[in-house]
Amino acid sequence: MTTKRNLLLLLFLGLVAACKTVPVLPTKAPIEKVDVMELKKEINSRQPKINFLRARIRATYDDQKQKQQVILQLRMQDQKSIWMSATMLVPIAKLLLKPDEVAFYEKFQKRYFQGDYKFINSLFNTQFGYKDIQNLLLGNPILDLNKGRWNQISNPDYYLLMPEMGKNNLRPVFFFDPETFLLKEQRVVIPGSSKTLSIKYLNHQRVQGENIPLTTEVSFFDGKKLIRILLEFTRVDFPERLSLPFDIPEGYKKIDI
Repeated sequence: MTTKRNLLLLLFLGLVAACKTVPVLPTKAPIEKVDVMELKKEINSRQPKINFLRARIRATYDDQKQKQQVILQLRMQDQKSIWMSATMLVPIAKLLLKPDEVAFYEKFQKRYFQGDYKFINSLFNTQFGYKDIQNLLLGNPILDLNKGRWNQISNPDYYLLMPEMGKNNLRPVFFFDPETFLLKEQRVVIPGSSKTLSIKYLNHQRVQGENIPLTTEVSFFDGKKLIRILLEFTRVDFPERLSLPFDIPEGYKKIDI
């Protein structure tokens, strides 16, 4: 009897261990009670792993009163710098983001800014830093899925994950495709306000084995006014190295906040 019990126990333990290691399989509809740990592993495995990125982006700004389009040249070094140059037939502005610094200048009014991320956060009442902005551009969640506890919210089309406790009181909701496990939307309600920030990844492209957003729609609603920015990545590659030329021209007036 003891031998049989030991065999049954070993068999049971083996089945339990096997169940824990079964991957989350792609499905057309999300599984209601999915293993969140396994789901996070699949999501993390689909995120792009890059060193340098270079892209051309067609950006369309629409605030329901005016609509403008600019071309952005984007250069990025992972965890170190994001460089952008904007043109409307002629160069109009440059931006350089580093983990501890924000700098930009625009040529129409000959103004520039050098400081920290308070300038960007004051526009949206957020607490974003360099890593958050890099994640937004790459189609990654602004929060690390490996940190903290996460809850799945029932949805017929997507895997919805929400942190039990968010960073700086932000509790974004992340929408993941059940077939590709790619992020389709991240939605943030600003605490203590009616402001909502939504970033939708309408489609992706496969570049050198990595998943990169092809079309991204950024929407900001402050309770009265809706602003939309459409980012269309028309060219993407991963060079071995990049230059990030940025020098504020002489005679420009500093913007103070």
